Amino acid sequence: GPAAAQAREQPVLEPVLPAPAEEQNGTDSARAPKVNCEERNTTGVERFTLQILNVSQDLMEFLNPNSSDCTLVLFYTPWCRFSASLAPHFNSLPRAFPTLRFLALDASQHSSLSTRFGTVAVPNILLFQGAKPMARFNHTDRTLETLKDFIFNQTGIEAKGDVAVTEEDWEGPLPSVLTKGIDWLLLFSVLFLAGFVMYATIRTESIRWLIPGQEHEHQE
Repeated sequence: GPAAAQAREQPVLEPVLPAPAEEQNGTDSARAPKVNCEERNTTGVERFTLQILNVSQDLMEFLNPNSSDCTLVLFYTPWCRFSASLAPHFNSLPRAFPTLRFLALDASQHSSLSTRFGTVAVPNILLFQGAKPMARFNHTDRTLETLKDFIFNQTGIEAKGDVAVTEEDWEGPLPSVLTKGIDWLLLFSVLFLAGFVMYATIRTESIRWLIPGQEHEHQE
């Protein structure tokens, strides 16, 4: 009847309870930056870009152990397709975070650094505070957005909202096109293994004399 229709037309208001104080505190603590970075002075800097280290440059020369400023370092190789796909996104990061520093180095040319910081696979991204590694980027989705989220979660520094990957980012400074190269470390390992097998084959009789019990058996 009319009374029932009028009752259906009236909205049902449900009370909205505030979130518990403990949950709010937990959210705030989760958002707290893990690394307290000292933002660098950008006065007079017109172009924010990535710096790539050559074979003669040492990473530790660019990291100040007495400072609290933060640097994002990329270990890559020119012939790695994952490094090439990451390149334009990493090239755009200096514009998104002008108060941070961004470096990249060829891991095949700086093998000692790769061993020191455990960068077995490439691409590998480390966040340094001063000269100390503080966090490693472990996401498989390597895009500008995931990199921005990683930096914000670690440092609490927000990225500029108007930054996007452009055509210039695809051109450099980090190459986004694969280049043919030789993995000298892998080649040296293969040659060493082949040489050892050949040496063991030629010196079979000598090796047998070194094994206990084989000398008497040979004399009999």
